[in-house]
Amino acid sequence: MNDRYDPGYGGDQYEVVGYDEYGRPVYQQVQAQQTQQQAYDPYAQQGQQHQQGYGYDPYGTAGQQPAQPYDYGTGPQQPAPAYGYDPYGSGQGAPHDPYGHAPADAAGAGAQPRVAEQTAQQAQQAQQAAHIPQQAGPAEGERTPDREYHTEQFAFVEEPDGDSEDVIDWLKFTENRTERREEARRRARSRVIALVVVLALAAVGGVGYLWYAGKLPGLSSGDSATGTTTATGAQKRDVIVVHLHDTKGGGTATALLVDNTTTKRGTTVLLPNSLALTSDDGSTTTLAKSVEDDGSDGTRDALDTVLGTDIQGTWRLDTPYLQNLVDLVGNIDVDTNTDVPDPAAKKKGAAPLVNKGQDQTLSGKMAVAYATYRAPGEAGNAQLERFGQVMQGVLRKLSSDPQAATITIQTLNQILDPSLTDKDLGTFLAGLSDLAKGGDYKTELLPVQSDGTLSAQTGAGIVKNVLGGTAKSPDKDAAVSVSVQNATGVKDNTGKARVVLLNGGFTFLEGGTAGAQATSKVVYGDAADKANAVEVAKTLGLPASSVTKGRLSGSADVSVVLGQDYKPSSD
Repeated sequence: MNDRYDPGYGGDQYEVVGYDEYGRPVYQQVQAQQTQQQAYDPYAQQGQQHQQGYGYDPYGTAGQQPAQPYDYGTGPQQPAPAYGYDPYGSGQGAPHDPYGHAPADAAGAGAQPRVAEQTAQQAQQAQQAAHIPQQAGPAEGERTPDREYHTEQFAFVEEPDGDSEDVIDWLKFTENRTERREEARRRARSRVIALVVVLALAAVGGVGYLWYAGKLPGLSSGDSATGTTTATGAQKRDVIVVHLHDTKGGGTATALLVDNTTTKRGTTVLLPNSLALTSDDGSTTTLAKSVEDDGSDGTRDALDTVLGTDIQGTWRLDTPYLQNLVDLVGNIDVDTNTDVPDPAAKKKGAAPLVNKGQDQTLSGKMAVAYATYRAPGEAGNAQLERFGQVMQGVLRKLSSDPQAATITIQTLNQILDPSLTDKDLGTFLAGLSDLAKGGDYKTELLPVQSDGTLSAQTGAGIVKNVLGGTAKSPDKDAAVSVSVQNATGVKDNTGKARVVLLNGGFTFLEGGTAGAQATSKVVYGDAADKANAVEVAKTLGLPASSVTKGRLSGSADVSVVLGQDYKPSSD
């Protein structure tokens, strides 16, 4: 043990003369108090009384010599003395002081070396003890003679526990993991809520779109004539009117190309030539005569008035340009409904140019022949429907790219209406081509009554649902309506009769052509119209005997069949 002398214990007095290299005090014995130290030796008698028996005095008070310090590795170690063993060979050695003090009877001169020697030994022991765990002794001046210790005499040093860091880390990990779980739950709830909101908005938007497009059950207007359901409401439509001019056989065919950008559907609306229009001079005329007489602008304005539409442009498509267009797109496929003879054939019974059947591939020449063909005795709408088939076939083969479609139109070298440029027409046709390829395209025939007017059923169907307009036929009460059917065998006689009747104040309605008949007929259905029928006969230069009462197939007031006896006033 690394004990040092307590100046207040045992009576010996020392004074501090310095400190060693370890910071420990070095004492010097006070000579004036040696006598008192020798006078009082509390262990002297005790050592002599117990010399017998075991003979071991733990305090070395039996006059023994000072014990040699124990060497911890600096030299050979001395064996520990057994009980009763006197290492000095006599039982009267100097008394052993466990604190390293000099014996009380030592001379003052010898005390000084012993203190220095003891200080050196203590330094050596302190160096050796650095490698040996030792318990800190009590502070100097706090020992009591009876070796009693108190709690306040000790300084408790809290040794760091190696496991405490692990415990703290574990607590932090547990706390962090719990927080992460809670945060994950919160994020999951937020995502679920956001998903529900998005789905709800999508559902509302979808229902709103269906309502806006008129596709909700019970909210759509159906076309009973065609069996289709067409969207209604405030929709955006792009409309162009196309007139096919047969440069060889004569005559025209008219159709409206409609792109409904709201419902993403395209439609070709075929307009019969007998459709009643109001001409520029306010008189009633037909679509066919309006195209020939009033031209593009006049016809377009008249169609807007009757159908309540807003036509953006007019495309005049002569048959040579139609042939080139079909060749440019690489032929078309059409389900033909009749055989078309070859106009260039010189023999009877020659093979037809176009065969009847499904998926017939038509070249440009074949497409023109099929679009303008009208068999003997057929109504004028039969040829119009074939033209509609050819137009839809062209749209399916045309490029859906606006730039490529524009190049195709430019290649035709047409002179278009000033209101319709190559780029506008190409872009418009490209949009219709995309709809035609996707199956969102159809062809509709506008139902027209025999007098050329539109019925209420027609107005509620195609005009309202497809064109988004309102039917408004010319007022029939303004003049007597006359339906004229040409049976003279001369095509131009229809136009000549029209001019005469319009000049006479009548409303002209084209009734088509029929097989050649020798005599003309003027038929009225109501007795009140007999006088009007007689006036019509006079206007056309027909005899009064041609006027007869009969059954009218249409809504015209008077029906006329021009026979071979009809002589136009211009001849």
